[in-house]
Amino acid sequence: MTRPYLTKVVMTVTPVLAAPAEPLTNAGNTQLIIAALLGIAAVVLLIAWGKVHPFLSLILGAAVLGVVAGVTPDKIVTSFSSGVGSTVGGVGLLIALGAMIGGLLAESGGADSIVERVVARVSGGALPWAMAGVAALIGLPLFFEVGVVLLVPIVLLVSRRVDVPLMKIGIPALAGLSVLHGLVPPHPGPLVAIDALGANLGQTLALGLLVAIPTVIIAGPVFGNFISRYVTATAPEALLPTRRPLAVAGRSGAAGDTRPTTPGRGPVDADGDLVTEDDLVNPGAGRPGEPIDEENRPRRAPALWAAVITVLLPVVLMLLRAIGELTLAEDTGGRKALDIVGTPIVALLAGVIFAMIFLGYRTGFSRTQVSGFLGGSLPAIAGILLIVAAGGGFKQVLVDAGVGNLVADAAKDASLSPLLLGWLVAVGIRVATGSATVATITAAGIVSPLAATLQGPEVALLALAVGCGSLFFSHVNDAGFWLVKEYFGLTVGQTIKSWSVMETIISVVGFAGVMLLDLVV
Repeated sequence: MTRPYLTKVVMTVTPVLAAPAEPLTNAGNTQLIIAALLGIAAVVLLIAWGKVHPFLSLILGAAVLGVVAGVTPDKIVTSFSSGVGSTVGGVGLLIALGAMIGGLLAESGGADSIVERVVARVSGGALPWAMAGVAALIGLPLFFEVGVVLLVPIVLLVSRRVDVPLMKIGIPALAGLSVLHGLVPPHPGPLVAIDALGANLGQTLALGLLVAIPTVIIAGPVFGNFISRYVTATAPEALLPTRRPLAVAGRSGAAGDTRPTTPGRGPVDADGDLVTEDDLVNPGAGRPGEPIDEENRPRRAPALWAAVITVLLPVVLMLLRAIGELTLAEDTGGRKALDIVGTPIVALLAGVIFAMIFLGYRTGFSRTQVSGFLGGSLPAIAGILLIVAAGGGFKQVLVDAGVGNLVADAAKDASLSPLLLGWLVAVGIRVATGSATVATITAAGIVSPLAATLQGPEVALLALAVGCGSLFFSHVNDAGFWLVKEYFGLTVGQTIKSWSVMETIISVVGFAGVMLLDLVV
């Protein structure tokens, strides 16, 4: 029986780029394969060898793919623009709102207080495990991109504060988010697979958690400890959630500021320490008699609870919505209210408003300052927005050209185990299109007739096998690839060695866990 709320979850929680009923070209299978390979190769070569900006490289790669596949130029432009629009409308807005939350956490000192508490309570060796656990917990109601924009700024600051290699704690956090995204309801991918296959939600959730725990451990702390020796990540300074020096903020040399400066560093205090924005909004601290104006008045340090609630409020609202979708009738007032407040954009907007009040106005910042913090958080992520959007456009050209259908058709007549077939089909579509959700939807539809021949727990395992396959080897046609690359300041090669390999480990280890469970259920 089809559950209407499942379809609603997919359409409202994450942008889905589904294959069209009719591809935009009549090219044969060989031509489509060559087109996909050349398009991907063009993106990689333009970035790695030609040093072309990823945004332009993705546009040119999509053009190469479309031309070789026989798609007319006007349809290439339309398809690419459609992918860009859907990605910006979904992921782009979330990144912008997440950046605003990060900006207020940074400028108020809230991020510093969270990091100080984490560092004080967790030793260096336990940090990767703690990050994996926190990411998995927070990522339960979130899809991947939301988790990234909420957690990665904290990960960057923790790495800087305790001098731990960024990959050592970044990979565990990413693994925790990714595993939950692919295997555990109420994420849209698993929900779609459950609905298409007729699996039991409770069984899939329980078995998914059993598979997720060892998968997060192996792909997170274990692999993160290994890859940190070979991939050195340096987070872009503009993305670090910490108050900037005056030289960066453009405030050095302000009227009335007579503190000495050093070349390339900006003003320093009597002890030679670099003066930050915090010094200007606390001008009376340790400097009796220094003039105070409206913009530079003393302020209170934000309470730790305010910073924690700022991060968790969007998570809680989305989790409440997911619970409502599973427990409340669709036409009830409570369900409708949760559907609205738990929409990712609304939930993150609530987080921004909460931060404006409790990290901004209540701590002594003026309305002008709070507005400046919000606006100042956006330029740093402008490049990320464009690259992620272009990744969505490249993906859409792949889908519209019929590459996803090609993989699906090739698997229909294969004589394989239902679990292996579901995993392989999802792997092929994931690698071809870059979308985990499209891979899950298509693969679940292909193997759904086989579900009727399986017993209850085996149907749940089939849904998990499809979910594992949908996470296999994220590369240049996946918007998540570019999101990770830019947030962690990696090259394309470093992103493949770390992020892409991590995704592959999740897929393979997760599927191995599914096959082991199949022996005992």
